[in-house]
Amino acid sequence: MPERAIAGTTKGERTRQALLEAAIARFGRDGYRRTSLAEITRDARLSGTAAYAYFPNKEALFIAAVDEDAAAVIEEGLSSMTGDVDPDRWRRTLIFTLFSAVERHPLARRVLSGLEPEFTVRLLGIPALEQLRKESTERIRAQQIAGEIRDDIDAQQIANGLTTIVLSLLMSLLQTGADLATVVGPDVAAVVEAALSPPARTP
Repeated sequence: MPERAIAGTTKGERTRQALLEAAIARFGRDGYRRTSLAEITRDARLSGTAAYAYFPNKEALFIAAVDEDAAAVIEEGLSSMTGDVDPDRWRRTLIFTLFSAVERHPLARRVLSGLEPEFTVRLLGIPALEQLRKESTERIRAQQIAGEIRDDIDAQQIANGLTTIVLSLLMSLLQTGADLATVVGPDVAAVVEAALSPPARTP
């Protein structure tokens, strides 16, 4: 990380961020077991004991790094939900955006790929995932008001379920090497639309 100060941040915040960035790169490349705190602090150009001022041990740093990298993936997904995205396509757009983003975030990809099984469940509790659930809930409620999807379902419950499905799809894609367009194709879209679309009006 550059030595120059970043506006609005303290030296401690910059040091912590440098550690997180070094941890994401090193853990993403070598994995949890093959990485040491000494290697991370060296990569961050800090003294050997610097990490202990911010993280009590390697596991705490790993969890924080997973949170940081996965949050960056989800933030890219959220960016795809802004603006005038076709209401019938935002869910599909979200999945494609998240999958593309994972390719640029090595640690999130490693955990989603099942290479750190003891930490995979950690992804379910990151704050950014809660933001994704919230944004999805608001989208669904807006579509209910507009009459675009059925109004007899609980928007928050459906958003939570869709978020879980999206994560499961990402994990399946990464772990099996399946083609994205095939997995997130007409059949999956049909299931989602059947769950959300208002029943067809009979003449």
